Amino acid sequence: MTAVSIEEHAVAGGGPYAITTGPDGALWYTLVHSGRIGRLVPGDEPVSHRLAPDCGPTIITNGPDGALWFTEYRAHRIGRISVDGEVTEFPLPTRGSGPFGIAAGPDGALWFTETTADRIGRITTDGEITEFPLPVGGAFPSAITAGPDGAMWFTMNQANAIGRIGTDGTVTVHPLPTAAAAPVGIALGPDGALWYVAIAAGHIGRITTEGGIREFPLPDPAGRPHAITPGADGALWFTEWGGNRVGSITAEGVIEVHDLPTPGSEPHGIALGPDGALWAALETGALARVIEEPPP
Repeated sequence: MTAVSIEEHAVAGGGPYAITTGPDGALWYTLVHSGRIGRLVPGDEPVSHRLAPDCGPTIITNGPDGALWFTEYRAHRIGRISVDGEVTEFPLPTRGSGPFGIAAGPDGALWFTETTADRIGRITTDGEITEFPLPVGGAFPSAITAGPDGAMWFTMNQANAIGRIGTDGTVTVHPLPTAAAAPVGIALGPDGALWYVAIAAGHIGRITTEGGIREFPLPDPAGRPHAITPGADGALWFTEWGGNRVGSITAEGVIEVHDLPTPGSEPHGIALGPDGALWAALETGALARVIEEPPP
């Protein structure tokens, strides 16, 4: 097994949830419990930017305009924050829609999920919003990412499926082989396939753009994997919210898992940092830096 070292960096503000590397070479993360966006340059002290305390910022991503874009799950808005900390917020047309996942699309816009409205949304960098209804009710669309085929791919947590939406709004649904798997995180892998985590089934899934699906069980079926991202090593890295671990999976399906230092730390988002390490957001109040140790 690959040896790793894990360091935890405490951050104030309440509930680190999702994390990404911004265009300024800093880590940007959401603080879901306190309504803040945090910024950390590895080696420096973290800072945070205040939003409405109860807005529930969840997923954060790089926009095509050099800013960071994020969802406000409880306030039903899409937010934008410049690297200087200037915040702009855009209310969604559908009330109570619960936006969660967000990612840049191939068309220069941001695409996001509306968990409680069964819609996929699109927002331009100047704030123009379009919503596309899903063909399945009660689907709870969750994470979303750009695929290699010019479309966006997303998990349908309660419909037990992976969805694809073209930039014209056409939706295709791919049912999963395992019942009640409850997929959440999804990312484009280095092999050109989409990789997702099934939080209720305890496995990592792979789906090709043609819809071919493979499932890879985790060593701990109760690990409750939550988020997934490509690493610098050609593998994909994921968090286990229930197992208090981070793990990796190669394109061939080889899985390794690593315990986090603090019990019950509730790992959620994970991203490759500007320093080449993996960084995970621990909802109990820290960011975990994961680096692979060189072989002896």
